[in-house]
Amino acid sequence: MTFSSDMVAELNLLLKFPNKSLMQGLKIHNDAEPMVIDAAKRLFEKGIVTLPDGGYLTDLGHDLFEHALVIKMALTHK
Repeated sequence: MTFSSDMVAELNLLLKFPNKSLMQGLKIHNDAEPMVIDAAKRLFEKGIVTLPDGGYLTDLGHDLFEHALVIKMALTHK
C-alpha cells in the first residue's frame, strides 16, 4: 500500500499545526491552495481537527501528528 496524493496532502497539513500548546490552532483561508483546503476538510471529516478550515487538533490529531513527525524524521535522517 502506498500513500495517495490526498494522504500526502493531509500529512503535510497535519505537520503544519502548532504542537507546543493545546491552545494553538491553524486557520486555512479561502485563498489557500485547493489541495490544502480539501485536505483540511478531510481531516475534519475524519475527526482529526475541530473545524473544516483547520481549528485545533483533536486527541486523535495530536497522536497522528506525533506519528507523522516520527515518519518525517526517519525519512529525512541521514
